[in-house]
Amino acid sequence: MDKYEKRRLRLIQLRDDYCDGNASKLARKIEREPSYVIRMLWPEGKAGRKRIADDMIEVIEKSFGLPRGWMDGISQEKSNVELVQQPNPGKRYPVISWVSAGAWAEAIEPYTLNDVEEWCESDAHVEGEGFWLRIKGDSMTSPVGMSIPEGMMVLFDTGREAMHGSLVLAKLIDANEATFKKLVIDGGDHFLKPLNPAYPLIPIDGNCKILGVAVEARIKII
Repeated sequence: MDKYEKRRLRLIQLRDDYCDGNASKLARKIEREPSYVIRMLWPEGKAGRKRIADDMIEVIEKSFGLPRGWMDGISQEKSNVELVQQPNPGKRYPVISWVSAGAWAEAIEPYTLNDVEEWCESDAHVEGEGFWLRIKGDSMTSPVGMSIPEGMMVLFDTGREAMHGSLVLAKLIDANEATFKKLVIDGGDHFLKPLNPAYPLIPIDGNCKILGVAVEARIKII
């Protein structure tokens, strides 16, 4: 393993242990642009990758209060930041865009792990692939009962079977993005129902694909 790969792995460790797996938080910590930091995290061989030079490891070590040489694994000093294995209460899932979520319907890879900037943990039982979406709009905001307001984070399970009453992520034909609604099955008829009564019921009949079923929802304050 060359020194640049060792530095990259150390940077990944700092991102995961102290920045919640979030490249943007890491960028703020070392006062660099997120796009620049993401390129430093890319593996060797990927076009546009930035190697972590000597001047940059000094910036990183100072930002985290690490001894000189920690990024290269040669420091003998005791750091005031103890890098220990953090408790893992659940599995981490990527936070992706609505357009990327819609790509699941096209049977293509919607994202690569190196492109993901934010991850969130969950101990929910996920049967297939899982990912988080940040809800936008007010179509699932209800004045009574269950409500999923804008800004709430929802974890979707792509391997779970959708049933009557499930909150689902669906992709309508000719739509670029996915849509989040409640699945209603009435006899042989299927509908996507917004929780907000101000929005209309959407009949579906072979013109959409269910991408995932919501298994957890939470609000991130920060």
